[in-house]
Amino acid sequence: MSDRQANRVVVIGLGRFGSSLALELVSHGTEVMAIDQDPKLVQRHADDLTHVVVADSTDAEVMRQLGVDEFQLAVVGIGTNLEASILTTAVLVDFGVTTIWAKAISREHGRILERIGAHHVVLPEHEMGERVAHLVNGRMLDFIEFEDDYAIIKTRAPKEAVGHTLGESRLRKKYGVTVVGVKRPGEGFTYATAETLVHSGDVLIVAGRTAEVERLAELS
Repeated sequence: MSDRQANRVVVIGLGRFGSSLALELVSHGTEVMAIDQDPKLVQRHADDLTHVVVADSTDAEVMRQLGVDEFQLAVVGIGTNLEASILTTAVLVDFGVTTIWAKAISREHGRILERIGAHHVVLPEHEMGERVAHLVNGRMLDFIEFEDDYAIIKTRAPKEAVGHTLGESRLRKKYGVTVVGVKRPGEGFTYATAETLVHSGDVLIVAGRTAEVERLAELS
């Protein structure tokens, strides 16, 4: 196998997820090879991406001929065709691709992808639904959850903290969270310290276990 190409990404599947990701990567200066079985999708993106190819991504020999085995980073954006998603991921694993991101349409699909060797599994619909659910009730202004039940939120300052420094309010001790940034109306975010005085209308960036940041947001 030849030296892997560190500055290029292969994106397999040009549906909404794959095409959006590929275009975003290109906008940031990354070379992208995109692969899809649908000639219409390939033609649609021919002028926007570095290389676009019509091919069967489940065929290891075809993928090898395209040089996919030389990539360090691959994204499997195939969603609805579970068999193609799984077989394509397996091909990449067999190639020894260093980092494989794969889209899943369900948690079960995601678990299968992880078992066969995908390094990162993304559930776009589920994750977006979960995020929006946290925002709909209006307590949070933004919500991002990471692995191991850890999240960062943007929320209005709780009433009990207003008029006190973060050290005085003891939010960390009471709720097990860390305030990492503060934004006042009309100003930019600043890093939070124990001496940061919280004003009414301030927006806080808070990190911690999901249940704990949710509990803090309920106080705002």
